[in-house]
Amino acid sequence: MQNDDAPFHIRPIRDRDVADEPALIAAAFAAGPYGHLPVSAERRALERDVSGRAASGAVLVAAADGVDGDGDRLLGTASVLRADSPYSRVAVGDEAEVRLVAVDPDAQGTGLGQALMRASMETALGWGADALLLDTGELNTRARALYARLGFDRLPERDERFGEVVGFAYRFGLQERDDIRVRLMRPDEVEAVTELVEGAYASDFELSDAYRADIVAVAERARDHQVWVATDASTGALLGTASTPVAGATISPLARAGELDFRFLGVAADARRRGVGEVLVGHVLRLARIRGLERVVLNTGPDMLAAQRLYDRLGFERLHEREFTFERPDGTSFLMIAYGRDVEATAA
Repeated sequence: MQNDDAPFHIRPIRDRDVADEPALIAAAFAAGPYGHLPVSAERRALERDVSGRAASGAVLVAAADGVDGDGDRLLGTASVLRADSPYSRVAVGDEAEVRLVAVDPDAQGTGLGQALMRASMETALGWGADALLLDTGELNTRARALYARLGFDRLPERDERFGEVVGFAYRFGLQERDDIRVRLMRPDEVEAVTELVEGAYASDFELSDAYRADIVAVAERARDHQVWVATDASTGALLGTASTPVAGATISPLARAGELDFRFLGVAADARRRGVGEVLVGHVLRLARIRGLERVVLNTGPDMLAAQRLYDRLGFERLHEREFTFERPDGTSFLMIAYGRDVEATAA
């Protein structure tokens, strides 16, 4: 879930981590600005209930390779919780919440806290949550600075006192519009998404057998990469789809370091003119921002005029130096067009 060159990797918690994770949280809290305060029984129960937190969403851990060859060593953790779960206290409705973000005191300053937060944001994004919420004490100045850098907004109206500490609430928006929700495709949706994306491409131009096979390989893409779906927030109906690589990978030869590429943007015929394509592109830009990448890039064919108009309208520019001529098996050819847009102006 982060750069392969990082000295740690982030993954879901495993059974063998359950005994060590609460101790890591306790040590990180003790070394922080509120370490002098007594730990309540409620807080201690939260720390110890690893399985309960995992059942409420996801428990992520940052780990480094163990020096003794017995596996990796825990360096940090974060719990991403759904709003209706027992341990969520700030999030409501379709929001998600991150709690117990903890870094081993000896691993401070390595970027591990930021990586855990980015992974937590992407986890909630995959659920289709409206936003990721959190709260932190006023004295946690380093954490508050990190949340600001990541694009979280302060929510003073949701601040709450917990004993001697006032929890400052923060929010990061994850959806473009209230009426459309974007999330990762579920396994039971493979057939429907395959039909949607094939129909979207076939309705605009004639598909070669090879390209059609590439388009309909939705299950394979979901195994190796990420297949996103846009759904109607009220009915749950599938409206569109787009595919991105998992963090640290690419889904096409186009992307370079610091870039996110995407493919197979398609909108259902009965959902056109609802701005679904724009929502999906905005989602890809948001994902790039969450991962800390600088630019989003893509290829498109000369026949995809509607898509080209969309990219132009959203501020993408042609990358002429990356375009090439694609030779078809029948001897004909066409120019494979490349587009790119910087991420920094993306709104959360």
